[in-house]
Amino acid sequence: MPDGMTAPLGCDAVAVPALLGQQVLPRLPRVGCVYADETHWWWIVPSDSDYALEWPAPARYATGAIVPGSTSLPALLHRSDGTVPYTPPIPLYLALCRLTNTTPTWSRTVSA
Repeated sequence: MPDGMTAPLGCDAVAVPALLGQQVLPRLPRVGCVYADETHWWWIVPSDSDYALEWPAPARYATGAIVPGSTSLPALLHRSDGTVPYTPPIPLYLALCRLTNTTPTWSRTVSA
């Protein structure tokens, strides 16, 4: 976490390919801390932001904000304006659903 920030709700991360991240950023009303490496952008969200949600591919949800398979730490691309690092997960989820042409979990048809 950047200096001066706290994470009272814990931290998870949602990784998206860098090109998709560039498309998501302007669609969000508020953005928390976003980290980037050569291929992915990592959006910091509160812990358990995957509860009852299936994040659309190619997004990857990382519990504990651990970057799997990374040999180096991602760089801070965007810093939250406040003292918490979170991007609100529902607007992020909806933006990713729209850009990947995925129906949100709660809008899918349920079969008997």
